[in-house]
Amino acid sequence: MKYPARLKPLAELVDRCIEPVLAAQGFAASDVIFAWPEIVGDRLARHTEPLQVLWPRRSKGKHAASEASRQPGTLVVRVTGAFALELQHMAPVVVERVNTHFGWRCIGQLALRQGPIRREAIQGRAGAPPEQPLDPAQETLVREAVANIADDPLRAALENFGKAVLAYNNRFGG
Repeated sequence: MKYPARLKPLAELVDRCIEPVLAAQGFAASDVIFAWPEIVGDRLARHTEPLQVLWPRRSKGKHAASEASRQPGTLVVRVTGAFALELQHMAPVVVERVNTHFGWRCIGQLALRQGPIRREAIQGRAGAPPEQPLDPAQETLVREAVANIADDPLRAALENFGKAVLAYNNRFGG
């Protein structure tokens, strides 16, 4: 008897697709890029984006592997010109937030690169149309659509997704 293939979360498939590109930039996972606003907060995320992680070179010798694995990397962050000085002062806080997110001291410092942020329209940054709130009828429609789902985290995720789809349609006329 053949069993059907196990369903995989979309995030698992996306990670596999972009893993080689991220690895070339020093990222072990896509999490730091996709979770950047949650890691540093919306205010910092509007003016910054992670570019790559520079890991220390391994020295040759007996204890080279264990030494290199203990040394934290440098997170290279692109920052808008006017915000660079503020980020420089907040660097220790950002490093701590990234390390807390991953649960280990993977980043030791930030390296700032001034320049334009490329993901502006995706995350509602400067230049994107303002967020359009949902009307009460749309919110009720989404809540009713997911009301029968027993799993609380799944229901909340689907409700957020439904609201995001309707907000996108409101904003761009979809």
